[in-house]
Amino acid sequence: MKLFGTDGVRGEAGTFLSAELAMRVAMAAGIYFKAHSTTNKILVGKDTRRSGYMIENAIVSGLTAIGYDVIQIGPMPTPAIAFITENMRCDAGIMISASHNSFEDNGIKFFDGRGDKLSHSVEEEIEKIYLDKDMILEAQTQGKYIGKAKRIDDVVGRYIVQLKNSFPRDLSLRGMRIVLDAANGAGYIVGPTVLEELGADVIVLHNKPDGFNINDGCGALHTKDVCDSVVKYRADLGIALDGDADRVVIVDENGVVVDGDQLLGALGSFMSERGTLKGDGIVSTVMSNRGLDDFMSEKGLKLFRSDVGDKNVLEMMKKEGINFGGEQSGHVIISDYAKTGDGLVSALQVLALLLKRGEKASKALRPFALYPQKLVNIKVKVKKALNEIDGLEKKLKELDENGIHHLVRYSGTENKLRVLLECKDAKKMNLYMDEMVEFFQKALNA
Repeated sequence: MKLFGTDGVRGEAGTFLSAELAMRVAMAAGIYFKAHSTTNKILVGKDTRRSGYMIENAIVSGLTAIGYDVIQIGPMPTPAIAFITENMRCDAGIMISASHNSFEDNGIKFFDGRGDKLSHSVEEEIEKIYLDKDMILEAQTQGKYIGKAKRIDDVVGRYIVQLKNSFPRDLSLRGMRIVLDAANGAGYIVGPTVLEELGADVIVLHNKPDGFNINDGCGALHTKDVCDSVVKYRADLGIALDGDADRVVIVDENGVVVDGDQLLGALGSFMSERGTLKGDGIVSTVMSNRGLDDFMSEKGLKLFRSDVGDKNVLEMMKKEGINFGGEQSGHVIISDYAKTGDGLVSALQVLALLLKRGEKASKALRPFALYPQKLVNIKVKVKKALNEIDGLEKKLKELDENGIHHLVRYSGTENKLRVLLECKDAKKMNLYMDEMVEFFQKALNA
């Protein structure tokens, strides 16, 4: 049984991700962390899904059963868990969230004591422990050795200070009007608080979570409301978070979404100009537009490409000695301030860029032209190995012969196949995309 996907353990709450599985995964992770323990404390946070109550209690039961003390901090952004885990000297941190997925799903993400996501090798070790019934049984404690749990409500202040420290002290948001869509998720308190304390006039959307409305027609994946509101309120900028606030989508003053690759290029070149970019380059993923490659070359900077997933981006950043990278989807990592994608840190750097340059978002955040690119997500019944799909090799060869860059991969968190095509000729690209979608619909959903 494979537990870990692209970003932790994720699935439908109550079926795959049951209370039993959550408790056992927590015990397995706890056994692993016990071997490297320094404080015997593990931090647990969550987003705003109703199923978070069930999973949180199961995790706390599993950890205390093997002797760990647990600190529960309630709804908080994923990057806050990474930061507070290290800040409070915990052995590990756990975030309960399915990020951008709808409320039916949930997930469990782990951080080590330094606030870093776990490597694939550590995840494999935890999976081995999970499957070892004898080890799980032997690790359970009795009497005075059973762990304790306590809830702390005031740690949000530590994260707010960290966010404000990432914003230049010589700047203020006074006079700026910002629309923030909190996606009814984990950033619904922190986001407005930080922006208001820095002086902005903030119009907040979707900040009333009820356990079921997280990401529901709002946030980073559904930007209509934030786009319309930017125009309606004549705002300088729109910011849309996802459910756990680790990604961000930026909307310019005209109510138009800024492409994620253009955002990476704008921020990367801004950091280079200020002398804060390390490693003379940035990291993006195999999904990024080739226009970003051209722009980086023009700036005398290097572009490194990792596999999809902010964890993979961060690993390559560390390998190359780089402090900035991200994904087209809105995960942006500025490692001077965050150990993972942080939507609010990223938004604050965008605001700093606009203030320093004295430019509107529509100009400052689109520093280069994009190659025509299209991404289609196809729901599939089964994730059949790509090399076992009859006729696929021929189809991909045909794309290559026609000058069409392609990337075909399964989602690590959902039953979807992602097909990305890129070509200078948009008409040709769209025709081939229609063919590819029809091909995969027959191959994987017949």
